[in-house]
Amino acid sequence: MDTRLLGRSGFKVPVLGFGAGTFGGKGPLFSAWGDTGVAQAKRMIDLCLDAGVNLFDTADVYSDGASEEILGAALQGRRDAVILSTKTGLRLGEGPNDAGASRWRLLRAVDASLRRLRTDYIDLLQLHAFDALTPLEETLSTLDDLVRAGKVRYIGASNFAGWQLMKALSISQVHGWQRFVAHQAYYSLAGRDYEWELMPLGHDQGVGAVVWSPLAWGRLTGKLRRGEPLPGRSRLHDTAAVGPAIDEGRFYDIVDVLLEIAGETGRSVPQVAINWLLQRPTVSTVLIGARDEQQLIQNLGAVGWSLDAGQMARLDEVSRVDPPYPYYPYWRGQFSERAPVIADRGR
Repeated sequence: MDTRLLGRSGFKVPVLGFGAGTFGGKGPLFSAWGDTGVAQAKRMIDLCLDAGVNLFDTADVYSDGASEEILGAALQGRRDAVILSTKTGLRLGEGPNDAGASRWRLLRAVDASLRRLRTDYIDLLQLHAFDALTPLEETLSTLDDLVRAGKVRYIGASNFAGWQLMKALSISQVHGWQRFVAHQAYYSLAGRDYEWELMPLGHDQGVGAVVWSPLAWGRLTGKLRRGEPLPGRSRLHDTAAVGPAIDEGRFYDIVDVLLEIAGETGRSVPQVAINWLLQRPTVSTVLIGARDEQQLIQNLGAVGWSLDAGQMARLDEVSRVDPPYPYYPYWRGQFSERAPVIADRGR
């Protein structure tokens, strides 16, 4: 398994990580994702480690903490062999302070995650969303304290807008605090909004993308075909309304090209979709999820080979969307011949 630096840090992560959102299965949303228990989690972790995938990502809100608990139990005896990533900031409790990124919340949340994960440190802690009510100085100084205390190694953000991420980086620089080295963001062939602002920012500021939902909320599995109904067991029956939106016509155009390239390469549609992401700028790691071992084995096959330049170009073209103002003039190269190079620049 190849590794890459996580943003502007010296920390190397595998190009594929495992997303443990399927662990636990509590609540209407996460039960639709999966209901993996400790025994199955151990088997899936074994498969990951055998393939060189040692990054495991979760969040305190996943199944009300059950995902962290199951991951922690399944990793007993091999903590030093893995990279643990978790997130906090979304509501977890009914109290007025049980959401957000205040000092009160962060200190309590990290201690709770450490207990559930059965560890004394978190390799990568990410804010699950931007907290507009808490001053960033309070949030970032607390994260710096957590790193200095040895409870956290590296910090990142998730689902931030460009201005939010840039403001946080600037404040950290001014005060000499730990800075975000990762941004966990949605990015897929069916959802390329990440490229408009967050990708150039990540390239300029050294923030590596930790990609979530590389298969577009389960749409790029190869099971959805033009003119056919959703498969009976598709989780989209329960989760489509809360996932990223996509134009149906454009989606099936993408699927058509994915099917063509899958036939040319002898690979599956998910493997082609993930391999495309691994060749995009600023991507440090792509998180793969799986409800069962067969899905996991399938997704692990996305590495060890590469799409050729022509196949990448076909996928780029069919999935391309012109961004809104003020991005589109730069994207089209109308203001400068150098402006849009990030879209095609290597890592």
